[in-house]
Amino acid sequence: MRLNGIGKMTTAAMLAVAMMAPGLMRAQTVLSAADAQKLLPASVFYKGQTAPTQLRNSGGVKFADGAVVLATLVDTSGYSTGLAAKYQAYFITEVPLTVGGKKLAAGVYGAGFVGDKFVLTDVGANDVLSVSAGDDAGLKRPLPLQVVADPAGGFRLYIQRKYVSFAR
Repeated sequence: MRLNGIGKMTTAAMLAVAMMAPGLMRAQTVLSAADAQKLLPASVFYKGQTAPTQLRNSGGVKFADGAVVLATLVDTSGYSTGLAAKYQAYFITEVPLTVGGKKLAAGVYGAGFVGDKFVLTDVGANDVLSVSAGDDAGLKRPLPLQVVADPAGGFRLYIQRKYVSFAR
């Protein structure tokens, strides 16, 4: 009789794992710079000009359904100082997101940290979204750009020590 109870518990445990497996297989993946480079263009269009991307300084997220969010630093040397200050990166999302608590439609954006704000602009340099940015003084080795899982859920886009949280 006792073995029968253990068999039932084992069967129940295996059933639970089998039911969870599809969810585990659909996990969201943080993309390294090497992974993101395969998806990003060598140059991008913004405000009437093209600029080379810094593919070594890129990252992103691939969601369970295959949709991606990508970010890469951009060489803004050909842009005016004022524009270059808020256009530090190219930000691409194939799906709507919540960025810093605000809704953002799928699209292609210029992105940057200006003071204590994270600013997204459309490709014509018009402001689309501005949210408060965090500053992670405890980050041991900041990279020029990185995307990491956020301990509170979702993800963080960092440029150096400044970051903004985003989620699907």
